[in-house]
Amino acid sequence: MTPHSPAPGGTAALGTHTVARVGYGAMQLERLREDRPAAVALLRRARELGVNHIDTAQFYGFGFVNEVIREAFGDSEDVVVVSKVGATPDPGGPLPLRLAQRPAELRASVEDNLRSLGRERLDVVNLRRADSGPGLRAEGEQVVPLDDQLAVMTALRDEGKIGAIGMSGVTAGILRRALPAGIVCVQNAYSLVGRDDEDVLALCAAEGIAWVPYFPLGGAFPGLPKVSGEAAALRIAEELGATVSQVGLAWLLLHYADTLLIPGTASAAHLEENTAAGSLALDGTAMTALDAIRSRSTDVGIG
Repeated sequence: MTPHSPAPGGTAALGTHTVARVGYGAMQLERLREDRPAAVALLRRARELGVNHIDTAQFYGFGFVNEVIREAFGDSEDVVVVSKVGATPDPGGPLPLRLAQRPAELRASVEDNLRSLGRERLDVVNLRRADSGPGLRAEGEQVVPLDDQLAVMTALRDEGKIGAIGMSGVTAGILRRALPAGIVCVQNAYSLVGRDDEDVLALCAAEGIAWVPYFPLGGAFPGLPKVSGEAAALRIAEELGATVSQVGLAWLLLHYADTLLIPGTASAAHLEENTAAGSLALDGTAMTALDAIRSRSTDVGIG
């Protein structure tokens, strides 16, 4: 067995688990659909680099990504697998996804994840709401009371099908209402250039909740700012002999001690670059310059 490197970026708590602060977001594995062995090899390379936190969803690649994770790791407890519910594939729609917010849909999605991952229990499941950040907004029957959603999530936890509950795409108000359910992490869009949810982050800090920013370098959709477009970040990267992406990721790790990163890629070289960001040192002068970068809104609708 190949020995694992030290946890990139150190470690932090994710519910009852201790994970490397630099994890891996598996969504982009879909790009390797025609080369499944390469997708499996990429996941195993992430583990060699010390990554033990994998973020996924049944709707990533319509189940392909979960199947690759199953092939790479089986039901090993050595890797913490976090999934999410609240959306489902919609191949014929204007977007490849549609919201699936109703309690019965949440339960069905958990069952789908269990089957495709080949696991009896999901370590953590994020309830993907549609309250903030870029993405879809709930309409009609998809406007579901939070209490109804948390009732089914806690029931699934009590049944042993999920280990812990996280949330995604939420406001501070929604998170505060959900706290009695025992929320262990929050996934919201957040980066050096898009800090709309500083109030959500502050609540996470007060409650000891892990912060898992998606779109950690901005970008992803038209209209979103990018870290790579910031002169200060580019200058600091050049001074340190690093990439601007590494600077953006390192800033996130230093900004809040319980940040867990899940950058995604389909490239082994890019994977290694991302994990190396965990050891990039930013001094006080660099942090001051980066903190001064203006934050722009990430609340961009895409449908």
